[in-house]
Amino acid sequence: MKQEITIQGIKDIDRAAEEFLRKIGDRKLVAFFAPMGAGKTTFTTAICRALGVTDPVGSPTFAIVNEYMRADGEPMYHFDFYRINKLSEAMDIGLEDYLYSGCLCIMEWPENIEELLPEDTLRVDILVNPDGSRTLSWDDAAR
Repeated sequence: MKQEITIQGIKDIDRAAEEFLRKIGDRKLVAFFAPMGAGKTTFTTAICRALGVTDPVGSPTFAIVNEYMRADGEPMYHFDFYRINKLSEAMDIGLEDYLYSGCLCIMEWPENIEELLPEDTLRVDILVNPDGSRTLSWDDAAR
């Protein structure tokens, strides 16, 4: 079933993050497909707030992966594959260990490693609308 959430603006992002987490349920692998500037990192930051992360959240563009501790004591991982040029670079960071850890993994620029993503990865498209709002859409039946 197709799911959508519209984010009207930055003041609406925390509500949207909480709704997103409710709608995805126990899904652990989330890949955000969106153009540069669409708000992938900003939305990930809102997800982290909703999960009680108190560490500073930022794009792991150079580190490739950041680990955050959720309020429930569980780790979560935030990836940015923008700078990945070869699949072996992703494998060198231990990607499979992260993806099969059972922890929440949020991925930016997953198109650069798409063939390494497990089948149950939730593909979320972020569309920048003409009015500046964002629409997140995904098929929750795809597992």
